[in-house]
Amino acid sequence: MEKRYYRAKELAVYLGVSITTIWNYAKEGKLTAKKLSEHATVFDIQEVNKLFDVVEAV
Repeated sequence: MEKRYYRAKELAVYLGVSITTIWNYAKEGKLTAKKLSEHATVFDIQEVNKLFDVVEAV
C-alpha cells in the first residue's frame, strides 16, 4: 500500500527537487499543503501526481 500523504522533505525526494521548491509550489498554489498541527504539514500524493500528469501532457 502506497503512502497517501508526504511531508515536504519526503515529497522533495520523491520529485527530485529541493524542499524550497516544494514550499514555492505551495505558495504559488500549485500544491495544497494540509496543516495537521503547528509542526506537521503534508501534501496529498494523488494531487501531486495529477499535477505532474497534466504538466507532462502539455
